[in-house]
Amino acid sequence: MLFVLTAGYAALGARGAASSHDAIARDVLSSHVRSLMPEHLTDVASNDQHNVKPWFNGRLDYSPPVYDLAPRGFPLVGGRLDYVGSRPVAALVYQRRKHLINVFVWPAERAGERETETTRQGYHVLHWTRAGMTYWAVSDLNVDELREFARLDQEMDSLATSRDNGP
Repeated sequence: MLFVLTAGYAALGARGAASSHDAIARDVLSSHVRSLMPEHLTDVASNDQHNVKPWFNGRLDYSPPVYDLAPRGFPLVGGRLDYVGSRPVAALVYQRRKHLINVFVWPAERAGERETETTRQGYHVLHWTRAGMTYWAVSDLNVDELREFARLDQEMDSLATSRDNGP
């Protein structure tokens, strides 16, 4: 009896986590599509990470990492305050040719979440956690280039973390 109850509770917990993950994926996709409407893309329009990152001061209770990926073909367009799962989050906007990439960033609730990838309504949605932050990237860019963007962002996180921790 105890085994059945434990297995049932574990199954419900896994289903709850999956449905929560699915709800967040829907939220970030909706926010991405909404951002494509005229005048909704950025609150701070700048290709300079030193303008975008400080803009979030006082608007969020954390400091989102903002990287200059222009030399690698993904220039920063700007950032905005958005809401995902009823919480304010940083939305960073990058570009690859004419394709926009929205990256939603907030502190991770738990470490070691698995990376996920899905396609919804013609948009690719990637999710990963790194350096204590949760990332969701959404774009109509082809999935291989979006994966490249995520890899570059993760590399920048690794470099920043090793620099902060120092020798």
